[in-house]
Amino acid sequence: MAMTSTMHTSPSSKTLAEWVRDARQRTLALVADLKDEQLLGPRLSIVNPLLWEIGHIAWFQEKWVLRQASKQPPIRCDADALYDSAAVPHDVRWDLPLPARAETLRYLGSVCDNVLARIEARPAEDLFYFVQLSVFHEDMHGEAFLYARQTLGYPAPPFLSTPHASTLEGGALSGDVAISGGAFLLGAAATESFVFDNEKWAHAVQVKPFHIARVAVTQAEFAAFVEDGGYCRQTLWTPEGWHWRESSGAQHPVYWRRVPGNGWQRRGFDHWVPLEPHHPVLHVNWYESEAYCRWAGRRLPTETEWEVAAAAEPAHGGQGFSPRKRHFPWGDGFPGSQHANLSGKRLGSISVGSLPAGDSAFGCRQMVGNVWEWTASDFLPYPGFVADPYKEYSQPWFGTHKVLRGGCWATQARLLRNTWRNFYTPDRRDVWAGFRTCAL
Repeated sequence: MAMTSTMHTSPSSKTLAEWVRDARQRTLALVADLKDEQLLGPRLSIVNPLLWEIGHIAWFQEKWVLRQASKQPPIRCDADALYDSAAVPHDVRWDLPLPARAETLRYLGSVCDNVLARIEARPAEDLFYFVQLSVFHEDMHGEAFLYARQTLGYPAPPFLSTPHASTLEGGALSGDVAISGGAFLLGAAATESFVFDNEKWAHAVQVKPFHIARVAVTQAEFAAFVEDGGYCRQTLWTPEGWHWRESSGAQHPVYWRRVPGNGWQRRGFDHWVPLEPHHPVLHVNWYESEAYCRWAGRRLPTETEWEVAAAAEPAHGGQGFSPRKRHFPWGDGFPGSQHANLSGKRLGSISVGSLPAGDSAFGCRQMVGNVWEWTASDFLPYPGFVADPYKEYSQPWFGTHKVLRGGCWATQARLLRNTWRNFYTPDRRDVWAGFRTCAL
């Protein structure tokens, strides 16, 4: 079948330089208010010491942009031994002789200045690729910084602001949309200027008809599952999920607590707030999502179904799909504030009924932004997979992780598109992740 999408051209030198500066300013802003001891923090399996992570961001950009593409010598002779995430095990990162904060920030600044100089020198096309890779890598770590601050109960970064409820609260939205099924090209087209190796390449799949929820599961809906004893009923859980639930002692979402006489509250960074009934449930893992689906008589969508609902357009007459495939749910235009809750422009999630301008062709809302969405699918390579130069990005995680789609409120808009695949192990609860459901 022939399905087309608008070509997204490579960014100009000016845009690339703006991205480098923007990513670096955001990194600095995400840690500027933290004390030195907070930059190390406790030894946890889901959190890096932030001081190490700052240095890792600088090392990664230097490795690929300055050393790989520009053939420059290392700025620090000890950088590989300190910051190579593929060679330095997670649990020893607290024990390394890490440079102090001021020295780490100088390294970060030196790398940035050198990269900007290379961009201004009008480099070859391969350097453009590696600059984009380094910016997107920094964007991902910026989101991870926010995960860490949430996990550790640190305050929200001061530069993030609370949304104005009067303009963002769209209330509840319910029901399914029916998608007839048909032939579909899953994955990214070769016309894209930059995609990750796990998105390559678009390949034909056959999709059966299905019904998918218009919006993500809300906090109120998930609270009903909790109140009905969902965490105590083994029949609702997969064997692996029940083992996780028993070993973790989970009785409700990780950042929830029940206040006698005052219902449920959730923790956002260092503040406890009442549940927002119409906001998506956050910080639930794949096991919890799957158990909720069994309780509700529903199921998680496959990642193919998710991408169809986000990117496809119904063919004329309503059967099958149009040859056109959308870059974003609303079309090919870059995300605006009317389309999606992205880039940390608002502190936290908003109502699932907000932002109708971002609807997909089938009427699914907020498929990009607000909350990452678990799918039923294992993270596996597409046919003909070939690892890109950054070989550790995808290949080591095939078969052990689950796929999430769509991005969350903290995800940088420039990082995303309908074909973008996130992946985490099914036990992770620190991610700003929720889910939407499909009819059985």
